[in-house]
Amino acid sequence: MKHIIGGNPVPALPQVKTLTIDEDGAGQRLDNYLMRHLKGVPKTHVYRIIRSGEVRVNKGRASAETRLNAGDEVRVPPVRISERVAEKAQAMAQQVASHAPAKEFAVLFEDDSLLAINKPAGVAVHGGSGVSFGVIEQLRMARPQAKFLELVHRLDRETSGILLVAKRRSALKNLQDQFRERETGKTYLAMVIGQWPANKKVLDKPLLKYLLPDGERRVKVVAKDDPDGMPSLTLVKVRAAGGVVPGTHQTPVSSDRGYSLLEVTIKTGRTHQIRVHLASEGLPIVGD
Repeated sequence: MKHIIGGNPVPALPQVKTLTIDEDGAGQRLDNYLMRHLKGVPKTHVYRIIRSGEVRVNKGRASAETRLNAGDEVRVPPVRISERVAEKAQAMAQQVASHAPAKEFAVLFEDDSLLAINKPAGVAVHGGSGVSFGVIEQLRMARPQAKFLELVHRLDRETSGILLVAKRRSALKNLQDQFRERETGKTYLAMVIGQWPANKKVLDKPLLKYLLPDGERRVKVVAKDDPDGMPSLTLVKVRAAGGVVPGTHQTPVSSDRGYSLLEVTIKTGRTHQIRVHLASEGLPIVGD
């Protein structure tokens, strides 16, 4: 191929790669593993090279659902990322880096696989939907030496509580499997204005997400026969009630209705489920 003097250099052609699966990659599906390593490559192309047999696991053909084991060797064919996609990915990474200040959060537990932090209210867990950065981006900036930091689950921006962050992919998979199989219980504390009825222990109310004219997301309770309503189940137990916060002399709100401190367990994880369900009973959460 001729080179024009003074012209742009011809980019090097992508090469075949052989990737060895480490402990963090073990247990992942082949398609998910490739999408993590081939950022910017369309999903349709990833599935095409798997179906065509261009991707090999231990020199043999494999399906997208194949679970990888530590020590497996994955052959990845040459793939080219368009300059536009590469530039966009680089710009997004630079934007996060320039906007996300490094920050550590109060650590409740930490070992080689897991980090449990106390997420304060008012802080998003990740960037997106108008938020430039969140907890996970700030943690990554504060811990540049960490090879792997991923959210195990999420908490609403205005919800404080324990947030789990995996430091190994194997831990991420195992913990998310536990959440999915309901082997891990989650209990929330919510303080509402007014006296919660003792007979209101189960709130079984479908929820619907919708957008305001300005694009803001909202959630509301809808009738059980609403075809767009998502089944939502919340269990409520009164932990304390009165006019003063237990253990203090402080009144949580200026209200002659008093307050109720509730233990809340959700059997479905819908957006803003706790807030919307409690408010639907006419007892909004303190601070909302």
